[in-house]
Amino acid sequence: MCQLFLNFYRSFYLRTGGFIPCNPLNRAVYPGDFFQLRNGEITLLGNIFRNGIIIPKDATLKYGIQLDPAAWRFNSGMTKRYTGYDSNNLPESEIVYNNQVLKFAEKGSFGFKAHQPEAARIMNWSELQQQLIIKLTQTIYSFRELYVVTETAAASDWVLAIAGSKKAELEMSSEVEDIAFEDFFEHVSAKVVRMKDIDFFHHEKHRKPVFFKAKKLAVQDERMEVFISELIYQRMEWNHWISSFYSPDLYHDPLPAPHLPGHAPINVLDMLQCGELNPNTALQYFKWTDTTLDDVEQLFVNYGCEP
Repeated sequence: MCQLFLNFYRSFYLRTGGFIPCNPLNRAVYPGDFFQLRNGEITLLGNIFRNGIIIPKDATLKYGIQLDPAAWRFNSGMTKRYTGYDSNNLPESEIVYNNQVLKFAEKGSFGFKAHQPEAARIMNWSELQQQLIIKLTQTIYSFRELYVVTETAAASDWVLAIAGSKKAELEMSSEVEDIAFEDFFEHVSAKVVRMKDIDFFHHEKHRKPVFFKAKKLAVQDERMEVFISELIYQRMEWNHWISSFYSPDLYHDPLPAPHLPGHAPINVLDMLQCGELNPNTALQYFKWTDTTLDDVEQLFVNYGCEP
């Protein structure tokens, strides 16, 4: 996904309590869907219920969970530039239109409004998570990186506009008078009259679950700490081995410093001996964690998109 959407996705995660818009934004997601992030895209791989990983009767699903509507109406850099009234040019009509021009401060500024947001959630995730680890990493699949959707959200309708430049404007018109600015953007009667440098505009009028929360497969902290300690020790031993194995003519450093792991990703599981990870030990190595802003950032790795 292009960097233009980054400001919106970050704000959405923070304002809605951890929900993430799907990528692409018109794709529906459902509780139990599992996916990977590849090249900045969500690659849907299956559903834990449809694929028989979890027996549907063992799961408790709850629908129609009311969400705070105030948290689903926000903008960044969107202001009212002009308000006025225009008469309809049709000779047989005397309708007066309420016009507003919305201005955007910079590229990536946006406006978002949603009505009546509701969630659907797997209520007994804590009862399912361990068997999911074993089945998804050992007995049915052999995943090492995976996300499982635990909750989705949908609104009766929502609208999003994202600016493509600091000169972006959106002109809207309505037959209804006395609409407050903060309500005009998503008012049911409002129609788009003109768009200038608006890179993305969408008004979804159906209750479609395109927002989600997910759990991410991760390595247990204890295993990571043990691995790092062992790696440091091995690097120190490695330096002694280099000195004794290779000719001093190749390289000579009487006190080589051990190379400590930095911020580069280290996959502990890649270093396990054959057979060490199995259905009996999977819970010692894996856990589920909540998605964070780091996962949101993964949707915006630069693959040819302009910043």
